[in-house]
Amino acid sequence: MPKIKTVSGAKKRFKLTGSGKIKRKKAFTSHILTKKSNKRKRNLRKATVVSDGDTSNIKRLLPYI
Repeated sequence: MPKIKTVSGAKKRFKLTGSGKIKRKKAFTSHILTKKSNKRKRNLRKATVVSDGDTSNIKRLLPYI
């Protein structure tokens, strides 16, 4: 059986937590920050967990994590 290649873009974007969940960064932080409130920008800094519906798709992109 040949090895499965990991998707390079996915390995840069996702990390595994200790409990086995997949961690991701939040979107909407790169530009047009002047109209966003300080509270919103502060909350966007924190990482979050991938939703259950998307977890299986991401695990397919990262077969060896």
